Amino acid sequence: MKNTSGQTTVQLILPLIILLVLALAFAYIMPKLSTTQTIAFGGGIIFFIICLASTEAALYLLIFSMLLSPEIIVGATEGASLGRGVTLRVDDFLILIIGFSWLAKMAINKQLGLFLKTPLNKPIGYYIIICLVSTLLGAIFADVSLKTGFFFVLKYFEYVFIYFMVANHLKNRRQIQNYLWAMLITCIIVSIIGIAQIPEGGRVSAPFEGGAGEPNTFGGYLVLMICITTGLFLTTKSFRDQIIYGSLILLFVLPFLYTQSRSSYLAIIPAMLVFVWLSEKRQWVFLSLLCVGLLFPFIAPDAAKERISYTFEQGKARSDVVEVMGVKMDTSTSARLNSWKHVTKDWVKHPVLGFGVTGYGFVDAQYFRVLIETGVLGLATFFFLMSSIFRQVYIIIKKTTESFENGLCMGFLAGFIGLLVHAIGANTFIIVRIMEPFWFVLAMVIMIPNLEREDGELRAES
Repeated sequence: MKNTSGQTTVQLILPLIILLVLALAFAYIMPKLSTTQTIAFGGGIIFFIICLASTEAALYLLIFSMLLSPEIIVGATEGASLGRGVTLRVDDFLILIIGFSWLAKMAINKQLGLFLKTPLNKPIGYYIIICLVSTLLGAIFADVSLKTGFFFVLKYFEYVFIYFMVANHLKNRRQIQNYLWAMLITCIIVSIIGIAQIPEGGRVSAPFEGGAGEPNTFGGYLVLMICITTGLFLTTKSFRDQIIYGSLILLFVLPFLYTQSRSSYLAIIPAMLVFVWLSEKRQWVFLSLLCVGLLFPFIAPDAAKERISYTFEQGKARSDVVEVMGVKMDTSTSARLNSWKHVTKDWVKHPVLGFGVTGYGFVDAQYFRVLIETGVLGLATFFFLMSSIFRQVYIIIKKTTESFENGLCMGFLAGFIGLLVHAIGANTFIIVRIMEPFWFVLAMVIMIPNLEREDGELRAES
C-alpha cells in the first residue's frame, strides 16, 4: 500500500512540476521572441500538454500533419546530398514534442516502455547502428559534415520512433480502424488539392512542397494509399463499404496519373499483381487488371501517356544519352543511370561501411544510395530489414481471419512491394511524406496478432 500511495503522489506532483517548469521557461523566453515565435512557442507548450494528457489526440494530429504540414529549409548544410539545407516540417516538431511528453509519461508511469518488443526490433536496430557508425567514421575522415549527417540520421530515428510510439499505444482494433480512416481522410484532402492543380498544366504534387514540388514523392505516397484502399475494397463484405472504397480508389488514381511519376507508374504494376497472388478474388482481380491494361492507352490522360513516351522519344536525336538494349533513354533517365555507374565505381573506396550518410553526392536511387553511404554492411542490414518486414506481414496475412485486418495487411504488403520498386528510381525509404505513413501503418499491422490475442483472452474470461 505504501508503494501505491507513493506512486500516486508522484503521478500527481510530477505533472505539476513539469507545467511549472514550462511556465517559467515561457515567461523567461517570451520577452526575447518575436510575435510569430511567441505564438509558435506557446502553441508548442499547448500541444505538449495535449500530448501529456492524451497520446491518442497527439497521434491524430500527427496523421494529419504528415501530408498537410509546410516545409522549412533551415540554413545550409555542408555536403548535404540533397544540395540544400536541412528540411524541417511541422510534424518534425510534433514528433519531438510527443517524444518529450512520452518520456514525461514514463517518468509518471513506470509500466510504460519506450521500445516495445516487436519482431522488427533487431533488424531496425542493426540498420540504425550501421548508419550511425558509418556516418561517424565519415565525419572522422572528412567525407561527412557531422551536422548534416546527424540531422539526416535523426530522420531515420524519427521514422522508427513513430513505429514504436504507435505500437506502444495500440490497445484494440477500434484504434486501428480510426487511425486508418484518419489517414484516408488526409489522403482525400491532398488528392482533392492535387486534382485542383491539374488545370494548371504542370505535374501534380502534394501541398506545401515549395515552388517546384515533388511529384515523385506524391506518387509514391499514393501508391501506398491506393494499395491499402484496394485491399480493404477486396476484403469487405459490405456493399456500402465497397462503394466507399471504390470511390476512394478512383479519387486517388486521378492525381496519381497526373503526378507523371514514372517510378510510381512502374511501382503500381507489381503492387497490383500482389492482389492476384493473395486475394481470394484473384481471377476477378486478374481480369480487371487485364482490362485496365488493354484500355489504358485509350483512357489514360494525355499527360501520363506523354510522360511515358518521353522516356523513349526524347533521347532519340541525342548522342549524350545512355542506351539500354539499343534504346536511347531520355536525359533524365540517362543522368540517373550515369550516377549509378559512378556509384559502382566509387563504392570500392569504402566498401564495408561506405562514405557515411550524406558523405557522397546526390544519388536518386535507394539501393545505390544505401550502398555508397553505408557499404555492403549497410546494404545487407537494409535488405535484412526489408525482408523481415515482408516475412512478418505475410505471416500475419495468413493468420488473420477478420476481413478489415486482412484487407489492411494485404493492401500494406502490396504497397510495400510497390515502394520497393519505386525505390529503384527514388530515395523512397528516406522520404518523409512516404515513410511517416509507411511506418505508422506498419506498426498497426505488426501489432494485429497481439490485439487478437488480447481480445481472445477477454472473451475467454467473460
